[in-house]
Amino acid sequence: MASEPAAKRKCMGNDCENDAGSLQCPTCLKLDMKESYFCSQDCFKRNWSTHKAMHKAKSNFLSNLITPSVVSKPDPDTGLYNPYPTFPYTGPLRPVYPLSERRAVPKSIQHPDYWKDGEPKSERTFTGRTKIEILDKAQQEGMRKVCRLAREVLDIAAAAAVPGVTTDYIDEIVHKACLERESYPSPLNYCNFPKSVCTSPNEVICHGIPDQRVLVDGDILNIDVTLYHGGFHGDLNETYYIGDKAKADPDSVRVVEAARNCLDEAIKLVKPGALFRDYGNVIEKHAKSQKCSVIKTYCGHGINSLFHCSPNVPHYAKNKAVGAAKPGMCFTIEPMIALGTHRDKTWPDDWTSVTQDGKRTAQFEHTLLVTEDGVEILTARFPSSPGGPISMPEPAVETNGVTNGETKATAAAQ
Repeated sequence: MASEPAAKRKCMGNDCENDAGSLQCPTCLKLDMKESYFCSQDCFKRNWSTHKAMHKAKSNFLSNLITPSVVSKPDPDTGLYNPYPTFPYTGPLRPVYPLSERRAVPKSIQHPDYWKDGEPKSERTFTGRTKIEILDKAQQEGMRKVCRLAREVLDIAAAAAVPGVTTDYIDEIVHKACLERESYPSPLNYCNFPKSVCTSPNEVICHGIPDQRVLVDGDILNIDVTLYHGGFHGDLNETYYIGDKAKADPDSVRVVEAARNCLDEAIKLVKPGALFRDYGNVIEKHAKSQKCSVIKTYCGHGINSLFHCSPNVPHYAKNKAVGAAKPGMCFTIEPMIALGTHRDKTWPDDWTSVTQDGKRTAQFEHTLLVTEDGVEILTARFPSSPGGPISMPEPAVETNGVTNGETKATAAAQ
């Protein structure tokens, strides 16, 4: 008896409609995740930044069942501790635990599909992974509203980001501001992310988990806010100077302003017909002009009723992103720019991504709506928004032992 031919598998690539071959994701195989097939190695590499979110949901579930083999003892005075004391950190930053309890969201507020089990099922359907949705007028209005609310919440968080507060406090501020706007904080339990906002200081590229670390004068801090309201997500982030020392540090100002300008330059290209692969060319050109690098692991993404969907929008030059902008599309551009290497490393929490050389990094993000003749920045700054661009600090000038008005100490005065 002849057997029926096996049904053809579809490629897991977000922007791919091809049938899958025999290539499977090796990480999925290790996690016992079946049916993770791609049509080619190029397609697998192109979709890695979004595909690996599936690993987080699985690995975080397993890590909750397995106690880490080494955890530092809490400080007897404060109760604080480093959960990964033997991890080879790349820079001076360390996590400060315990994390606060997961914050509750009233049932009266609309929840996304992942709120309970951490799995964004709607993003993992074939349509969710491949189709670039064209929003109608009503959907566009829904996106305008949620993005305006998201800007309000980010501005509230930015005003609270000062020396002496913890990133967990920023999370509390964001969570309360979301609830006041009848909105769900989109990061909360997305692929098991434990908090309502991402806070990424200094060498953290993205996905920093708010904890008990106190912000100090001289830090830079990225705050990444996303709201879910009326069935739509609105996503934006900015990097802020914490205290006057940060504004006086040439390297911090160089990387922050480079990231800000990279986003601005990319947005100038957005219009119907613009290719998704072209934004990375202008971003990398500007970053290199400031002697900075572009992080390649993470990319911009489609956004609408789904938190992350097609298209993928890489930020580096000569990428192979597929597709072009059309009126009614919504997506983010969110370049991550580093002072040193573009290579990244992830902490054992499976979220916090840092530069491999421990040097500082900055990021800015907007949610964009393609219009008939250009682009609308849905998450645009208000005139009253905190932060904003600053000029490079004046270099220190020494004259007769005096540097910018301060007498330089000498060995004889020690």
